[in-house]
Amino acid sequence: MDFALTDEQSQIFAMAREFAVEKMAPHAASWEEDKALPRDVLQELAGLGMAAIVVRDDYGSGLTRLDAALIFEALSYGDPSVSAFLSIHNMVAWMVDSFGTEEQRAEWLPKLSSMDKVASYCLTEPGSGSDAAALRTSAKPDGNGYVLNGTKSFISGAGFSDLYVVMARTGEAGPKGISAILVENGAEGLSFGAQEKKMGWLAQPTAEVRFEDCKVPGGALLGEEGKGFAYAMMGLDGGRLNISACALGAAQAALDKSVAYMKERKAFGKNLTEFQALQFRLADMETELQAARIFLRQAAWKLDTKAPDATKHCAMAKRFVTDTSFNVANMALQLHGGYGYLADYGIEKIVRDLRVHQILEGTNEIMRMITARALLAEHG
Repeated sequence: MDFALTDEQSQIFAMAREFAVEKMAPHAASWEEDKALPRDVLQELAGLGMAAIVVRDDYGSGLTRLDAALIFEALSYGDPSVSAFLSIHNMVAWMVDSFGTEEQRAEWLPKLSSMDKVASYCLTEPGSGSDAAALRTSAKPDGNGYVLNGTKSFISGAGFSDLYVVMARTGEAGPKGISAILVENGAEGLSFGAQEKKMGWLAQPTAEVRFEDCKVPGGALLGEEGKGFAYAMMGLDGGRLNISACALGAAQAALDKSVAYMKERKAFGKNLTEFQALQFRLADMETELQAARIFLRQAAWKLDTKAPDATKHCAMAKRFVTDTSFNVANMALQLHGGYGYLADYGIEKIVRDLRVHQILEGTNEIMRMITARALLAEHG
């Protein structure tokens, strides 16, 4: 059993971490204040091969899920909000690569891999969050194309992105009636709601995506009719790993900030690092992050090797890593005392950003359901 990264993986991680420290961390607060994604920084990341990480190497980087987890952990050390948006874009690129026709791949993947075009993923609706298979947005045949009607909610990149992969109902009730449709920004009948006011991820635009007799051509169908929900669930396996990696990287930044702060801060004539109770807190934070890191990388390895229990491990890792990362960030704020509550130290932003990681890409309660069902199935 070999836990070592390859030389290439170590170099990938180091490159992404260096970018995060130099190009992202110094600007994270201003991006949040401006409530705007830095398109130039996203395109710079694309130039490093990080916009189509697991897309086949004719159009993308051709890397593994483990490589992707390393990249998102490293980037989120600088800013989890922007990194998490990049992970969503990567999930869409993977879906186009995996299920698209050669014509769709040729049309979209060069643009997505360079981030000349930015992509968003549209599954959740106002009336169907965790029960995603109950979605009601419809895509009805119209000549050679489709007409979409419905609303998607909590969509990262709404109004900012150029391409939307939309899960819409083309057939019967339930998951088998759902298809994946590519909708380009500017399509007739496509509009966006007001920007949501959120607790965290403030740099990311989040809004409803609305379809009112929105017409798309027949070539907009991604894959086969009725397979969209299966595609979405497959995409979420990787998406859950990436979002977990984003939480892990930001939590590591919070821990590192705490160690630096405690070395400088004095109380009762001693550095905070000299108090055994606080040493124990640091020890627990370090232990839990290391356990989360190993679990995440094992789940990524299982997805790469197409292990039969990969989906279960992706769900377990998402639950464990995002819960652990939030708890570590929250403890980092506590160790900073009142200063942790101030924006200047960057801890409260991490706490706010990481809270949503326990909800999106499937709530952690849904992760427990997936895990329990798989466990019960294994035992007949």
